[in-house]
Parts: sequence; structure tokens; C-alpha cells
Amino acid sequence: MTLIQFLIICPLVFLGGFVDAVAGGGGLISLPAYMIAGVPVHMAIGTNKLSSGMGTALTTFRYARNGYIDWKRGGWCLIWALLGSNTGAHLTLLVPENIFKIVMLFILPMTVFYVLRTKVLDSGKEAFSPRRTTVIACGAAFAIGMYDGFYGPGTGTFLILLLTGAAHMKLSEANGITKVINLTTNLTSLCVFILNGKVIFSLGLVAGLFGICGNYFGSKYFDKGGNKAVKPIMLTVLVIFLIKIVYELIKG
Repeated sequence: MTLIQFLIICPLVFLGGFVDAVAGGGGLISLPAYMIAGVPVHMAIGTNKLSSGMGTALTTFRYARNGYIDWKRGGWCLIWALLGSNTGAHLTLLVPENIFKIVMLFILPMTVFYVLRTKVLDSGKEAFSPRRTTVIACGAAFAIGMYDGFYGPGTGTFLILLLTGAAHMKLSEANGITKVINLTTNLTSLCVFILNGKVIFSLGLVAGLFGICGNYFGSKYFDKGGNKAVKPIMLTVLVIFLIKIVYELIKG
């Protein structure tokens, strides 16, 4: 690792942590940061799990302390998220790096379109019964958990949209459950990547400290109801990442 790589990755991981605490989807910034700096795909995913997991742990603690987490429902989601992320992490190790980059050429434009069109708001719909809400939330935890283990960016935002739109949760509750699921998927897939030698600990730990700072300030920003600065940051990093991927594939 070089100093330039640290200077590229750490500030962007800070921004990713900030965005993740406010509205989810911080991985849309933090994972591309590693790859923009030249870290190989599988190493980037594994190391990002370490740094993002550190920040997510802090945010989950803050949300729990402020009473945003329904632990009875969150416990069931935790189990299904663990199963999904373990499956997804093992799948991603089977995909060659060049194939992964080609897949991202399709994922990134759709993600940009999604970020432009999406508004993370309360659903405004009538609440379901507690049992039905929990079943839908567990299904979302498994599906998005598998996605997070396989790739990851956008996990928090996808979860919030499913929990508010499909499970009819209020935004505050959905955000809390999202943190429980996200922390579970991060730690589970991180274990898989560590066991397969796909984590750069020196980089991940330093970047993780920046992520923790970003999560801290982002969660305070969320307490004040702010989320307007999220989309421009996401879009800027995604466009830079897309250009880099196209350049590498053409050069290759």
C-alpha cells in the first residue's frame, strides 16, 4: 500500500460512513474508493467489510441507545441476515475479477438511476400486523444480506426502502432495523473474507477509523433530520468509479 492510496481511500470512507448513518448506502462510496485507488476487487470487498463494519458498529450502538431499534424484531432479522450474507460472500469468491468488473458496468448505471429517482421517506401506508411485518422484514434481511455478502453497495438504502415500502415500517424503526441487519451482514461476510485471505488489515483498520468518524457525524446529522447532501456525494463517486472501470476494461 502507498500513501496516495491511503489519501484517496480514507476521506472517501469518511464520506461513506457519513452517508450510511444518514440514509444507508455508504458502500456506494466506500467500496468504489478502494477500487479507484487500485485495490484488487476481492481484496477491496473484504477490506471494505472491515472498515465499514467498524463504523456500522458505532452507529448501531448509537441507534440502540437512542431507542431506534426494536430488538425483538431485529433479532429475527439478524438470523436471516447472517444466513444470507454467508451465502453471498462465498459466492463472490467464485467470480473472477474481470467478470466482476463487467457485472459492475451493468450495476453502476442502474445504481446511479436508482439514486437519482429514490426518496427514502416514510411509506405513509397503514401498518401491518406485527407478525406480518416481521416476516417481510426477515425476507428482506435474507435477500439483501445475500446481496451485501456478494457485493454490498446500496445495502442500507435498499433495506430502508423495503422495510418502509413493503413492510410498512416507519422510517425511524426501519433505520434501526437496517443497522442491525447491516452490522450482521458486515461481520458475517468479513469472517468469510478473512478466512480466505482477502482483507488488508493495515488499510482496513485505518480507513475504519475514518468511517467511524463519518458514522458519528452522520448519526448526529440524522438526529437533526438531515439527508439532503447524500445524493450529490453518492453520484460523484459513482461516476468516477464507472469511468475508472470502463478505462480499465478498455485498457485490458
